[in-house]
Formats: sequence, structure tokens, C-alpha cells
Amino acid sequence: MKNILLQAPDAGMLPQLLMFGAIILVFYFFMIRPQQKKVRDQKKFREELTKGMMVITIGGLHGKLIAIDDDTITLEVDKGVRLTFDKASVSMEATMRLQKPA
Repeated sequence: MKNILLQAPDAGMLPQLLMFGAIILVFYFFMIRPQQKKVRDQKKFREELTKGMMVITIGGLHGKLIAIDDDTITLEVDKGVRLTFDKASVSMEATMRLQKPA
């Protein structure tokens, strides 16, 4: 009698596969997709950099864009002081806060 009550019917692999698929979908929509959007936005921001624009680097250095090449930018941080940085070192978030009117 005890053996009959303890046995559960075999549901197969379908519920496990559905749960695994649901976990993958949640992971995609909450982790991967927002990260891809952020990368796209940063790439677009770096392509739209123009001479004369005030920017802030990831390290917190403020400067005016003097020259823009394929992979590098030149910032003027003071009169006559020019520094060359990689384009990826420009902080999109900090520069947007700087560009936003007060």
C-alpha cells in the first residue's frame, strides 16, 4: 500500500524543457538585450563626436575635442595642452550630463 501512494506519475521531459526555455528567455530579455542596446548607444555616441565639443573621459578629465581620428581623439585640457586618448575612453554618461543645459 505504501509503495502505491509514494509513486508519482511520470510527466516526461516536456515540463523540464519548458522551464529551461523560460529561464533562457528571461535571461535574454533582462541581461543580454539591454547590454546590446547600451553597446549600440555608446557606438553611436562615439561616431557622433564633433570637433569643438566638450567631453569628459572615463578617468574624469574634462576637455575640448580638437582632433578626431578613427580610433583616437585629441583633447585640449588647457591652452596649449593637448592630450591624445582612445575614443573608447570618452564617457557617454558624463558627457551627456555636461552637454545637457542647466
